[in-house]
Amino acid sequence: MLVSRASRAAIAAASAALLLATSACGSAQPEEADTDTQVRLYGTDGNMANSFAEKLEDRASLVNGMKGTMPMTPLQESFKERLRSVDPKLEDYTYAGETYDAVVISALAAQLAGTTEPAAIAKQIVGVTTDGERCEDAATCLQLARQGRDIEYRGVSVTRSGFTDAGEPSSASYATVHFDHEKLDDGKTEFVGAGEESAASTETPPPAKKQRAGDKAPDAPLVLGGLLPMTGDLALLYPSMGAAAALAIKEINAAGGVLGKPAAWIEGDDGTNPAVAKATVAAHVRKGVHVIIGAGASGVTRAVLPDVVAAGRVLFSPSNTDAGLSTVDDKGLYFRTAPPDTLQGRALADVIVRDGPRKIAIVARKDSYGEGLQENVRAELERVGIGADRVKLLTYEPPADPETPVDFSAGAKEIKDYGADAVLIIGFAESAHVITALADGGAQIRQ
Repeated sequence: MLVSRASRAAIAAASAALLLATSACGSAQPEEADTDTQVRLYGTDGNMANSFAEKLEDRASLVNGMKGTMPMTPLQESFKERLRSVDPKLEDYTYAGETYDAVVISALAAQLAGTTEPAAIAKQIVGVTTDGERCEDAATCLQLARQGRDIEYRGVSVTRSGFTDAGEPSSASYATVHFDHEKLDDGKTEFVGAGEESAASTETPPPAKKQRAGDKAPDAPLVLGGLLPMTGDLALLYPSMGAAAALAIKEINAAGGVLGKPAAWIEGDDGTNPAVAKATVAAHVRKGVHVIIGAGASGVTRAVLPDVVAAGRVLFSPSNTDAGLSTVDDKGLYFRTAPPDTLQGRALADVIVRDGPRKIAIVARKDSYGEGLQENVRAELERVGIGADRVKLLTYEPPADPETPVDFSAGAKEIKDYGADAVLIIGFAESAHVITALADGGAQIRQ
């Protein structure tokens, strides 16, 4: 039987809801847990990376058995090989596909707009991913764009459907990942889809500008600037993101560049810190950057977005997941290839519920990302019958200096006294201190 894309999405959503409901119904009823209960750890995209284990140094074995979710599509080995040609030491690929696609989509939007003027580029970005002639690599897509043809880009992370009117994925793929022997075990990784393809935008972008052979736009080259976590608590993600941006620029220019000239890339650090990021944005504006790729953290994006909008630049993040950014006042200049946490909340809840926990503690860094995802997971747990009597919410202040340890000793005692047998930790590299505090507080971490 032929089934429409919208129908398939509805069936998938219903199946996911049924799985959650069935898992919840089959779990044990709440009961008093003793203080020697074994605790299973769960994580998110901010800490489920190979380099996260290194943050625990000689206690790295504590992460063994930890599982979690992150936005991720199955990456082809050929893409990983291309990334390793840029960085031979690369081990993680977190947000690599999303970074690559953000750069390529920006280049395609500029080519279709016929100018490097940021507002004109912004008006083309959503349309690059919807209702056009499908193309799946930078060279083919750029060739079509130069001919003034409508395109529908399907790349590394943008594979299921196009962007919504808000400029973000209408559907996405999530990976369930597992730590084993202090590394992520790729053999245990599972992928699940989320979202609705029917939510993709149906708006028609401005007409594309055809480029005649040999023509060069007077305002070329297109200049893109990085606002990526080279330092700070999200620095563990930078190698994959930096390599992906470099690869995208390399392949765009190998395909003839944008508007007749090679696209330029200016590196920039967001520091996982608003002050560092604001300084980088100001520097990019002075240097004439048209599109800023970043920031890494949602909270940093919230801090710099007013500056970017005031300067009339485009901000395009590969890794922001704060659901609140879907409705932020951005004057049409903010976009992301990472899906909002309304989708990840359900995927995380599913992972936890499958294990049949009695009591769940959700620990989150105190910012828009941590508290937003915490609430999304709590709501999804409640939706399948795991109410407030079985869920404990805690937060911690992320340190201004990433070298300063998080003091979570009081929180660890609360969790032990509560008798949680499942602890979800929503944070970045600093959340390693939450894990060691749990162990030091007497929690028996299940491995």
